[in-house]
Amino acid sequence: MPSYLLPVESPKIPAQSGQERDVQPVVGPMPFAGLRLVHAALRRDLARLPNALRLLQPDDLAGAEALQRHWDFLTAMLTCHHEQQDTRLWPLLRRFAPELRLLLNWLESDHHNLDHSFTRVTTLVRIATRDPASSWPVAYAVEELAARLETHLRIEERQLLPRMTGIFPAGSRIGTLPELLDLLRAADGPAPSDALVWLLEGVDDRQVDRLIADCDDATARQWPHWRDTYARCTDLLWGSQL
Repeated sequence: MPSYLLPVESPKIPAQSGQERDVQPVVGPMPFAGLRLVHAALRRDLARLPNALRLLQPDDLAGAEALQRHWDFLTAMLTCHHEQQDTRLWPLLRRFAPELRLLLNWLESDHHNLDHSFTRVTTLVRIATRDPASSWPVAYAVEELAARLETHLRIEERQLLPRMTGIFPAGSRIGTLPELLDLLRAADGPAPSDALVWLLEGVDDRQVDRLIADCDDATARQWPHWRDTYARCTDLLWGSQL
């Protein structure tokens, strides 16, 4: 079996006292956290982007630029997510779970359809950020796209993720947050720092601590700075929506 499918042992930290030895983690692990967090972040932003478009004012150049920049980031993350699945995850599943091939073929084909839909809406968002008078129909187009994507995400979550639990052993890096960050570092796409804070926005603080602890030391050290910088940038974008 390839090495990247083998479980990775967690580091063992000696307990400092008998009382601490009995302390249990406040939250459990999140299986395939990288995939689940991307899904949650896409849903979150596609739910609030239409309202941000409708509230855009003609003289709000900074807000328009922030909105366009965030949309471009969102579509880049979606593209990386699809590429990760089509080139890395789906081939592994076809090998170790050949009974899933028809489903995987459909998902891969739907990725291409979704990418075309996002490209079309990207053109509309660009128009709306330059001419806010056209923002209302563009907001409806984003809502329709969100509904279209939701169907795809539910199929992955209900038909695929449960099967993956029985295919990849506990401790595998497949679909994890550290694996996603490593793939982003190797790709010509969004910076891992931007991706991490985007993925963890709105996640329970205890779960965030657990997820950050799974990352490398450099990421854990820089996380507070990345989080604070992201918050300052998104305040301009979302305003009172948060």
